[in-house]
Amino acid sequence: MKQSEVRELSPAELQEELAKTRKAYSDLKMAHAVSPLENPIQLRAVRRSIARIATELTKREQQ
Repeated sequence: MKQSEVRELSPAELQEELAKTRKAYSDLKMAHAVSPLENPIQLRAVRRSIARIATELTKREQQ
Protein backbone atom coordinates (compact mmCIF):
# COMPACT_ATOMS: atom_id res chain seq x y z
CA MET A 1 0.00 0.00 0.00
CA LYS A 2 1.40 3.36 -1.03
CA GLN A 3 1.65 6.34 1.30
CA SER A 4 -0.84 8.31 -0.81
CA GLU A 5 -3.38 5.50 -0.37
CA VAL A 6 -2.77 5.42 3.39
CA ARG A 7 -3.42 9.17 3.74
CA GLU A 8 -6.87 8.83 2.15
CA LEU A 9 -8.16 6.33 4.73
CA SER A 10 -10.08 7.25 7.88
CA PRO A 11 -8.65 6.29 11.29
CA ALA A 12 -11.10 3.39 11.63
CA GLU A 13 -10.15 2.11 8.19
CA LEU A 14 -6.48 2.43 9.09
CA GLN A 15 -6.99 0.31 12.23
CA GLU A 16 -8.80 -2.32 10.20
CA GLU A 17 -6.15 -2.30 7.48
CA LEU A 18 -3.37 -2.56 10.08
CA ALA A 19 -4.96 -5.65 11.64
CA LYS A 20 -5.49 -7.23 8.23
CA THR A 21 -1.93 -6.49 7.11
CA ARG A 22 -0.43 -7.83 10.35
CA LYS A 23 -2.41 -11.06 9.88
CA ALA A 24 -1.15 -11.34 6.29
CA TYR A 25 2.43 -10.81 7.49
CA SER A 26 2.03 -13.50 10.13
CA ASP A 27 0.63 -15.93 7.56
CA LEU A 28 3.49 -15.19 5.15
CA LYS A 29 6.08 -15.75 7.88
CA MET A 30 4.53 -19.10 8.77
CA ALA A 31 4.40 -20.17 5.14
CA HIS A 32 8.02 -19.14 4.69
CA ALA A 33 9.08 -21.13 7.76
CA VAL A 34 7.43 -24.28 6.44
CA SER A 35 8.69 -23.98 2.89
CA PRO A 36 10.48 -21.12 1.13
CA LEU A 37 8.27 -18.54 -0.50
CA GLU A 38 8.47 -18.15 -4.25
CA ASN A 39 8.96 -14.41 -3.72
CA PRO A 40 10.48 -13.70 -0.30
CA ILE A 41 10.51 -9.95 -1.07
CA GLN A 42 6.79 -10.06 -0.22
CA LEU A 43 7.77 -10.17 3.45
CA ARG A 44 9.61 -6.87 3.15
CA ALA A 45 6.76 -5.23 1.23
CA VAL A 46 4.16 -6.24 3.81
CA ARG A 47 6.39 -5.20 6.71
CA ARG A 48 6.85 -1.78 5.14
CA SER A 49 3.09 -1.44 4.60
CA ILE A 50 2.57 -2.12 8.30
CA ALA A 51 5.10 0.58 9.13
CA ARG A 52 3.42 3.10 6.81
CA ILE A 53 0.00 2.49 8.34
CA ALA A 54 1.30 2.61 11.92
CA THR A 55 3.21 5.81 11.21
CA GLU A 56 0.12 7.49 9.77
CA LEU A 57 -1.95 6.46 12.81
CA THR A 58 0.67 7.85 15.18
CA LYS A 59 0.90 11.07 13.20
CA ARG A 60 -2.86 11.57 13.36
CA GLU A 61 -2.97 10.88 17.11
CA GLN A 62 -0.34 13.55 17.76
CA GLN A 63 -2.24 16.24 15.87
